Amino acid sequence: MYNKWFLEETGSTGKSLSDLSDILKTNKGIKEIMLSESGIGSVGAGLIASALVVNDSLEELQIWEDSIGSRGAEELSKMIEVNSTLKLLTIFDSNAITATPLISAVLARNRRMEVHVWSGEKNGEKSSKVVEFVPENSTLRIYKLNLSGACRVTCSLGMNLTVKSLDMTGVKLKSRCAKEFRWVLEQNQTLKEVNLSRTCLKDKGIVYVAAGLFRNRSLQTLHLTGNWFGGIGVEHLLCPLSRFSALQMQANTTLTCVTFGGGRTRIGRDGLAAIIQFLITNETVRQLGIHDDESLRSDDFVKIFKSLEKNASLKCLSLQGCKCVQGETVLQTIMETLQINPWIEDIDLSRTPLHNSGKTRGIYQRLGQNEKTEPEMDLLKDMPLTEPKSCRVFFCGQECAGKTTLCHSISQNFSASSLPYLDQVRTIVNPVEQAVKAVGMKIKTFKDEDTRISIWNLAGQHEFLSLHDLMFPGHGSASFFVIISSLFRKPNNKEPKSSTEIEEDLQYWLRFIVSNSKRAIQQCMLPSVAVVLTHFDKINQPSQNLQHTVDSIQRLRDKFQGFVDFYPTVFTVDARSSASVSKLTHHIRKTSKTILQRVPQVYQLCNDLIQILSDWRSENYNKPAMKWKEFGELCQVRVPPLRIRSRHDNKERVEMRRRAVATCLHHIGEVIYFDELGFLILDCEWFCGEALGQLIKLNVRKQHSSENSGFISRKELEKILRGSLQSPIPGMGSKVFENLDASDLVRMMLKLELCYEQDPSDPNSLLLIPSILEEGRGKPQKWQLSMPDCVYTGRHLECDDSSHMFLTPGFFPRLQVHLHNRIMALKDQHGATYSLEKYLISISINGIYIRVELGGQLGYYIDVLACSTKNLTETLRVIHQLIIPAIQSVCHGITLTENVIRPDCVRKLTPPRYRKTQFASLQQLKQALLSLPADSMYDYQHTWSPVLDSGRPILQDGFDLARDLLSDDDFREVLHRRYHDLYNLAQELQISPENNPEGQGQSITLSDETEKVEPSFGGIAKGVEAVLQRLKIIEQEIRDLKQEIQGLRYYEHRLLLELHCKVNHLATFNVQVEERKVPNMIYFVKTENYTRRLVTTMLSGMTALRLHMLCEFRGQMHVVEDQMGCEIMQVDNVAVKCLAPYMKKFMTLVTLALKIGAHLAAGMGQMIPDLGKEVAHLAGSSVLFGAAGATAAGVAGAAAMGRRNRSMEGSRDIQQDLRAAQQWVVDFLRERRCSSGKDIAEKFGLWRVRYRDNGQIAWICRRHIYARSAEIVEVPV
Repeated sequence: MYNKWFLEETGSTGKSLSDLSDILKTNKGIKEIMLSESGIGSVGAGLIASALVVNDSLEELQIWEDSIGSRGAEELSKMIEVNSTLKLLTIFDSNAITATPLISAVLARNRRMEVHVWSGEKNGEKSSKVVEFVPENSTLRIYKLNLSGACRVTCSLGMNLTVKSLDMTGVKLKSRCAKEFRWVLEQNQTLKEVNLSRTCLKDKGIVYVAAGLFRNRSLQTLHLTGNWFGGIGVEHLLCPLSRFSALQMQANTTLTCVTFGGGRTRIGRDGLAAIIQFLITNETVRQLGIHDDESLRSDDFVKIFKSLEKNASLKCLSLQGCKCVQGETVLQTIMETLQINPWIEDIDLSRTPLHNSGKTRGIYQRLGQNEKTEPEMDLLKDMPLTEPKSCRVFFCGQECAGKTTLCHSISQNFSASSLPYLDQVRTIVNPVEQAVKAVGMKIKTFKDEDTRISIWNLAGQHEFLSLHDLMFPGHGSASFFVIISSLFRKPNNKEPKSSTEIEEDLQYWLRFIVSNSKRAIQQCMLPSVAVVLTHFDKINQPSQNLQHTVDSIQRLRDKFQGFVDFYPTVFTVDARSSASVSKLTHHIRKTSKTILQRVPQVYQLCNDLIQILSDWRSENYNKPAMKWKEFGELCQVRVPPLRIRSRHDNKERVEMRRRAVATCLHHIGEVIYFDELGFLILDCEWFCGEALGQLIKLNVRKQHSSENSGFISRKELEKILRGSLQSPIPGMGSKVFENLDASDLVRMMLKLELCYEQDPSDPNSLLLIPSILEEGRGKPQKWQLSMPDCVYTGRHLECDDSSHMFLTPGFFPRLQVHLHNRIMALKDQHGATYSLEKYLISISINGIYIRVELGGQLGYYIDVLACSTKNLTETLRVIHQLIIPAIQSVCHGITLTENVIRPDCVRKLTPPRYRKTQFASLQQLKQALLSLPADSMYDYQHTWSPVLDSGRPILQDGFDLARDLLSDDDFREVLHRRYHDLYNLAQELQISPENNPEGQGQSITLSDETEKVEPSFGGIAKGVEAVLQRLKIIEQEIRDLKQEIQGLRYYEHRLLLELHCKVNHLATFNVQVEERKVPNMIYFVKTENYTRRLVTTMLSGMTALRLHMLCEFRGQMHVVEDQMGCEIMQVDNVAVKCLAPYMKKFMTLVTLALKIGAHLAAGMGQMIPDLGKEVAHLAGSSVLFGAAGATAAGVAGAAAMGRRNRSMEGSRDIQQDLRAAQQWVVDFLRERRCSSGKDIAEKFGLWRVRYRDNGQIAWICRRHIYARSAEIVEVPV
């Protein structure tokens, strides 16, 4: 079987061609046919085409030196539309028109067929290729076609998928063909490279090509060199590759290489402007070629290279053959550009005058240096530091306080002293509103010599309070505060404020300053604060109310001492009078200079950047905002220390430096910068007034159509923003969108906590806008449950330092979102529900209903109220393991203390104003239980005071048992601590627990940490059955609380008996020393703020101590009331040496007795405010173990000291220690002339007696002498 069939110079007849056609229709073996000079003509071509329509084996068809004509080519094209097996088609025809239908069919039907079409004239002229298509490299090369053929081939490319590279160099095209090519660019998705060089395209044709680029998303390379278009064509060509506004997106982002130029291309002024705009704004083109240009001048090329300074995307620039690339100016500009822009990898200047003169060597050397990696170095490390030159003054005060008027008067004082005044005020309200009161934040800037003083007038309106945290100065910022309060309630009347109102006003702002200074990074100095009272001109004569105000301000100064630097002078002014505020103006000037000297120095670069940014605004139509990309370009061009020096440089490090400098500028108040938002605010007043003022006043509720859950989609919010801030009337809407788009505003709202993301990890997360939530206060409140056996409980979480700090306005919305996410994750498993009001979160989980309320005028506490069908322990576990951890996770820098709310208040949902006194500290309740004997713990009652409103009873007085206020977990914690204390006491008394056989079975067994209930919500809410089963396990381990306490009582009784014996031994161990002529049980007290406190450390040199003595009656030692005691002027080394061992042993026993609730030292406990706070300090202290060591030692401390004490007793005789202490007392009392019994009775209220049964001596109080007269006999000294 033949695979190939060659017919050469056969002069084929119709009969032979018909036979060939029949053979091809049936033969399956022929793979290749070559017809050379066979004269088949159009008829033969038609017969072959008809055969190949049904033939599915032939792969190659070649027709050489023949003329099939256009008709034959059309027949073959029809075959190509059907035949899919032909792989190679080669045609050598006398007429180039033959190629058009053939290649059009191949392209239109997406045939992967290799096509070669040649043409040659009969007169012997040299042959030439017309069309070439190679599917292996997806390249189509068209060498010669007429206009109609070019249009037809172009149209066939519209839906083609096989051609990636199109080369039509030298084919003469007109606008009609370019119009078809526009459609190709819009439809084709595979074409990557197009070469239309020397195609004679004029402006109109280029306009069509450019129009196609707007919608094209695949073309990467476009060559248009040697065409005939001018500046209009260049302008249209580069339009889809440029941006003309900061908010505009670049139309075409796939084209990476474009070239144009030539002797007949006249770029001109319009074309040059388009090139410069393209180079400044384009972010995708990597290669640009302007070849053989004769229209541009040297100055034009200077502008082109200048515009490249900010371009970080262009890698290669080709200017080969351009006539005017010459001169020193062009060379210098190129070198400067390469110094600034390290991203340029190649500049082709071949055939230019600059290259021909040999001056391009330095350019290529610089390009080679940009290729090298710069050594790693910290560019900011060695930069010079300088004193900052700008200081901010924050005017704080409620609305109508006179802040704006005061600013104007101060400005007049600056102007009066012939100082330049820069007024940057641009109000956001219309003149009518301005005449009434100022709305929004305002900034005035003054120049005082070389110091810039900016007065930031914080808006006093309620809706602006949430923004004040944002404006708080950062670390190292030169700033101070002036708190302004009016002496009158309203400016237009003479109704004075009470001193209490003024104090509350000032206290809010002081707490605001302290809260933010604690929340911010460590401050280098305390915030400086001055107080100004306005409308003083309305006071005719000094009044008692004014004196009360002065006294209240003095109280505030004392209260906030150590938190702020309070200026001692209170300024009383008439804000309208520049003369009245002259002293205040002088204070602002003086304080600014002082603070600038105290704050840390800043980089000189920051001061330089202030001017650079000001110049940038002037060059950019006074734009108030700057994109981060623009800031990076500015640094690259004008700030060498922040410049990327090599394209292989560590860009991350340079970006980090730029962010550090921007943050520094933010801290010193020159810009407002948030890294997450990607832009800098250069005009702070525009930001605070125009942008934030519009956002705060945005009424989303009216435009939000979905259910009032508080959540809204991001797209809907952006739509509302556009509708609210843009007006259909040109020039009447807000100008915010001229600098920021809607997505920027949404991100700004998130940063400013004006709205909150439900799920930060989801880019399409719903947003919570607190302004949508309705106010629920004032509405009748009731529980959804009303069953008689419901459990009611509540916890009151209050700021630990609420007198100086409070929760910021953004706290509760954050909590609403955080709890929403946690609760909704459990919805399918436990049927959880969640609803919101402005200051309320309502939750229902598995029969437990919880209300989380924000309370207090300044939001310094949270109330968690619960109504439950479960028992108290289960309910409190939900609160402690779900609600409280969520609250603590969102209140950064604030410590919350937990209190127990009166159950009656929870059951009746008593309004918050009546609950102010109806809660008790959880820790104090536990401490109260610890101070009781074991048999009194279970029945301990906490008493509540009554609540009255204008004499009308709201709540009666009453009591609740501790077991109804605390969960079983809390109670077991108390019992565990009591057992721990008893264990320490047993160790101290050297009693082994095994010595208590009767109580062995009743000792407590505490479960390990791993056996506790899972602390996640899933471990809590698995149903009542699971919880009850777990409680049964716990009960088996610990038994009932009552049984637990019974075992505790016996163990405690045994230890108390032993403790009494030890104390009595200490009191009577030495009857030989002076025959007990002075008491033994001494302790020392220091008086502070009208309270008595046991000394915590006894050191040589201590002064103002008083010596006291206890009543020593056996088993009932106690503090003697109204005892005068004896003053010790100064503690010397002898006293410390004699007393330290005695106090170590005796006071250790006293402390342990106090901790287990024994009345062994009644009255001493009140002098020990908190036994646990100083444990860590004293347990590891290297000072002598005196009264402090024993008195303040907690659970761990007592055990540790017991072990240390016993290790020391082996080397020291106890008798010697106690004898030395008693001898010191004897000597001390002799020096004070208090050695007789009468003197001791007068100063200490103690009398010397002897027990009748054993004859031992003791010093006891008058009460015991009368009550125990049958057991004792008085023995005077």
